[in-house]
Amino acid sequence: MSLYPRKKAILALSDGTIAHGQAIGKEGITGGELCFNTSMTGYQEIFTDPSYYGQLMMMTYPHIGNYGTIPRDDEARKVMVAGVICRSFSWEYSNPMADRSLQEYLEGNGITGISGIDTRKLVRHIREKGVMNAVISSTELDEDKLVQMAKDWDDMKGLELASKVSRTEAQTVNGSDEFRVAAFDYGIKQNIINNLNERGCTLRVFPAQTSVEEIKAWEADGYFFSNGPGDPVATAEYALDAVNYAKETGKPLFGICLGHQLMALSEGLKTMKMFVGHRGANHPVQNLGTRLVEISTQNHGFAVDEESLDADVAEVTHKNLNDGTIEGLRFKNFPGFSVQYHPEASPGPHDSSYLFDQFIDMMKEAKAGN
Repeated sequence: MSLYPRKKAILALSDGTIAHGQAIGKEGITGGELCFNTSMTGYQEIFTDPSYYGQLMMMTYPHIGNYGTIPRDDEARKVMVAGVICRSFSWEYSNPMADRSLQEYLEGNGITGISGIDTRKLVRHIREKGVMNAVISSTELDEDKLVQMAKDWDDMKGLELASKVSRTEAQTVNGSDEFRVAAFDYGIKQNIINNLNERGCTLRVFPAQTSVEEIKAWEADGYFFSNGPGDPVATAEYALDAVNYAKETGKPLFGICLGHQLMALSEGLKTMKMFVGHRGANHPVQNLGTRLVEISTQNHGFAVDEESLDADVAEVTHKNLNDGTIEGLRFKNFPGFSVQYHPEASPGPHDSSYLFDQFIDMMKEAKAGN
């Protein structure tokens, strides 16, 4: 007999779709934008990615939890997803490096979830109807009430969430003193910090809302703008002060995901909410300069609108081969580049890690020219 009770749970979508399953994690009610990730491994890194803050994460790979959890795989200080949805949940785990089960991990982080869901069917539904809000509940089982809750949940479009996941005060993370990088934390992943540290960068990681005066005092060799959750237009209301200052310095700039979108917005380009979004570790992206294809890790529900592209402002450097959306830009009015996807992976392939080297090379050239 199982040591874990199989309590009933319900997943209710805002369009009235209902799915029944078993409760996992903490008992309760949670909601948010329903999205799905196609990665076969790396559920812990996904659950702790701050870019997923406020979203219900549905894993398309059927077996989740079978290798437990381990502290070194956390990408942030806590679980960031609003809830977890999967097909087959492993209450026990087999991994000598793990320190606890996924059930214990979710409970410890206060995360509500549901298993026993036909995720293939639900993914097809989302692909056809588009992303929408949903609610998971293991306490309230009235379907009509749950559907209404999903309908009333805040829509991701227009939401400013970066400040909710950012650190509250600046922190210096030492690598070496070869390069000083000002990194802006809109939900920065740990493996981004690791990649920059490993390449000789000492980082000053600033909160999402930081004064230009404080940024000036660091005297950086380069500026990095991180990934993060929410609508980039809402984040831009305060973040563009930092982006515009960095551009004025003439030092190299590098942006990933939300940082990419903010850099584009600072140059008058526009962003758009995607019908479904890209989330997984198997998205093909072509580097238009080398013509090589990279298999990339992605996590975004917004993208730069190609119709707003101005050839005098930026050129497209990378394209998504699934739907043709912009995946990378090189800017013409300042020394900067950005990508929509995640070269730091975690989880995922490392095809795109050269982009960190590219940023280092730009800082080397800038220092040599001074």
